[in-house]
Amino acid sequence: MVATASIQEYARSAPSEGHPRLSPAAENYLQAIFILEEDDVAPTPGHVADYLRGLAPSEHQGTSLPSVTGMVRRMARQGLVHITPGKEVRLTEEGREMARDVVRRHRLAECLAVTELGVPLERAHQEAHRLEHGLSRLTEQKIAQRLGYPSVCPFGHPIPGADQADRSGEMSLAGAESGSRYIVTWVPEHGVELLGYLIAQGVLPGQSLHVVEAAPYRGVMVLRTEGGTEIALGYEAASRIRVREG
Repeated sequence: MVATASIQEYARSAPSEGHPRLSPAAENYLQAIFILEEDDVAPTPGHVADYLRGLAPSEHQGTSLPSVTGMVRRMARQGLVHITPGKEVRLTEEGREMARDVVRRHRLAECLAVTELGVPLERAHQEAHRLEHGLSRLTEQKIAQRLGYPSVCPFGHPIPGADQADRSGEMSLAGAESGSRYIVTWVPEHGVELLGYLIAQGVLPGQSLHVVEAAPYRGVMVLRTEGGTEIALGYEAASRIRVREG
C-alpha cells in the first residue's frame, strides 16, 4: 500500500506555472545528481555518466565522460550546479529546487505506471523517465489526486513535497547484524539487474528480512526472506537497500 501525504503539502510544494522548464537532457542530469546524493554518493561526472547509461536508449544524450563533463560545466555556468575542487558536482539552491520538481514528477509517474497502468516494477523507473518530461503542472496535480497523494514511490523513496513520515530509524542493510530482523523500507529504483533480482526474491518495501549471517570479511551476507528463502547478497548491493528494525 502506498503511503499518502496531505493535499495541503502537495499544494504548498507544487511549483508555479511560471517556473521555467529545462530541456529533458538537463532534467535528467539534475535528477541523476539528486538521486545519487540521496543514495549517499558524492556525485562526480563519472557517477552521473553511469546513472545516465542505465536509462532507456531514447533518453541517452551522450554518456561518455567528456560529453557528461561538458554538460555539467554548462549547467555550472547556468547556476544549476557547483563543481568542487575535488570534481564533485553539487546542486545549487536553484538547481536543487528544479531537481526536486523533476524527481517529484518522476516518482508520481512511477506510481501511476505501477498502480494504474500495471507496468512491472522493474520497468517502472525507465518508463517514468519517458513520462516525466511531458507532464504539465495540471497533469502532475491530477495524477497526485488520482493516486491519493502518495508520499513515497513504489520503491519506497520519498516524493519531494509530500509530507514525510519520520525516517530517522532507517539504516543501510549493509550495517545489519547477524540474527536481527528488519523491515525493508527502500530499494534502488535504478539498476535493472539488481532490481530484478530483489523483486524475484521478494526483497521489497514492507517485506521482512532475517539476517542469517553478516560477513563483511567475505563481502556477502545471507538473508532469509519473508517467504523463507535464503539468499546471498553482496555488501555493495546491500548498501543500496534501506531497512528499519522490526
